[in-house]
Amino acid sequence: MPTARETLLEAAHRAVGTQPWAAVRMVDVATAAGVSRQTLYNEFGTKEGLGAALVHRLVDGFVEGAARAAAEGGRGGSDPAGSCAAAAAWMLRTARDEPIVRAALTGCWGSRMPTPPAPAPVPVSAPAPVPVSAPSASPFPAAAPSPVGAAGSGVRSAVAVRPVEPGPLAATLCERMMDGLPRNGSSGRLGLACETGVRLALSFVVAPPGADRSEEEAVRQIRDVVRALLSQHR
Repeated sequence: MPTARETLLEAAHRAVGTQPWAAVRMVDVATAAGVSRQTLYNEFGTKEGLGAALVHRLVDGFVEGAARAAAEGGRGGSDPAGSCAAAAAWMLRTARDEPIVRAALTGCWGSRMPTPPAPAPVPVSAPAPVPVSAPSASPFPAAAPSPVGAAGSGVRSAVAVRPVEPGPLAATLCERMMDGLPRNGSSGRLGLACETGVRLALSFVVAPPGADRSEEEAVRQIRDVVRALLSQHR
């Protein structure tokens, strides 16, 4: 059975699919999810927190889906080029069909979706922040907690909505894809070929193929490039 948080995120996703994010009301999201408005605020703190969680959920799902596609298309690790091509096909299809994922990958946010707020200015005298947590597999950088979740309030701190940084995202995708490939003396060239395939796929998300070129052709190009890179080092 889905949790209240999952049900609320599904309701928010449906809402932003039919109206601009600015028009989405917290009370309507709570009603659609079948929970109280207080439960919604307890989970996400603010509307910005809800939007941030929705973006994180969709982009994390995008990464997981690309990793699954790579594992299924790589024939048990024996076909790295096929693995990259399968992941690329997933990435292009998902970015085309899911506007929030596409916006997160390109940084082009429209009025129909949560818009990343401008970062708060840091006082000149403020000391540099010290990392306190281990690195995460998520492509999102850690965000400072919002004042909304005061201790003992029962309200979760909101997380600032921010676009995915292409570098960390590409690294995360490569790492997940490499998990399904054999680790041996060729890991270095496999990593290079995998990274090239991922970055090519992301470039097609930013600048989709034109009307005279299909996504399937773009995927074939990525597969051929990866295959050529691997053959050069044999």
